[in-house]
Amino acid sequence: MLPLAKNALNCLGARSIQQTMARQNHQKRAPDFHDKYRNAVLASGATFHVAVWAYTATQIGIEWNLSPVCRVTPKEWREH
Repeated sequence: MLPLAKNALNCLGARSIQQTMARQNHQKRAPDFHDKYRNAVLASGATFHVAVWAYTATQIGIEWNLSPVCRVTPKEWREH
């Protein structure tokens, strides 16, 4: 009967450790870098991304193949 009682006490001890760990996990913790600066980093990254692509789109001379409406004039009809 002694090993059974010892085993039961070990299980109770393991449960109490698990409960203590669970309680500690639910407590408030100090904010880390990501908690403090998440939105600022996201906003600055998005701004940089838009700025780089705006510069690229306007300055490197890509031909965008826009609609030719009102730009193309038909050739004269030639009868033979």
